[in-house]
Amino acid sequence: VQLQASGGGLVQAGGSLSLSCAASGRAVSNYHMGWFRQAPGKEREFVAGVSWNGGTSYGYSVKGRFTISRDSAKNTVYLQMNSLKPEDTAVYYCAADLRTSRPLGLGVNEYDYWGQGTQVTVSS
Repeated sequence: VQLQASGGGLVQAGGSLSLSCAASGRAVSNYHMGWFRQAPGKEREFVAGVSWNGGTSYGYSVKGRFTISRDSAKNTVYLQMNSLKPEDTAVYYCAADLRTSRPLGLGVNEYDYWGQGTQVTVSS
């Protein structure tokens, strides 16, 4: 499966951005999909995920501000980011976990395929 992330950019604090992750090769509805981010000098961290059966999970720092969704017809996963803060600045990656026999994972090592990343910069 190939993943193509897009939608990043520069936004002021309090603003919104919507990221997209287009998949090819397999249907996103058949596996777990996640969004991660990595800021300079920091480890890659879980942001949000949607399981193959529609369940969602969010990182503590984005809960209530970010929403993950999936459009099976377009084979695309989205991350709607509202009330952005400077600390949300990072490269955002989408990822796929094909092992749906286990719950939606929160760890980097639980995902098999990764997109190339898209930069999100939030100015204060």
